[in-house]
Amino acid sequence: MKTLKDVKVGETATVVRLHGEGATRRRILDMGLTPGAELLVRKVAPLGDPMELSVRGYELSVRKADAEFIEVE
Repeated sequence: MKTLKDVKVGETATVVRLHGEGATRRRILDMGLTPGAELLVRKVAPLGDPMELSVRGYELSVRKADAEFIEVE
């Protein structure tokens, strides 16, 4: 299983499934990271957290802790 945390800068991925429960899962869905969404990892902060994504035509910053809940292919 590959998660969003494992995707390198410049690579694209497609969201397959969301893990986690409750408020964390709802927040991820509300940000537009739903199954089938394509995303591009644009940058990662110098200390490795957060990572900047392009998804659905906008830029989004996601913490690595939240990126572990997002399964991609």
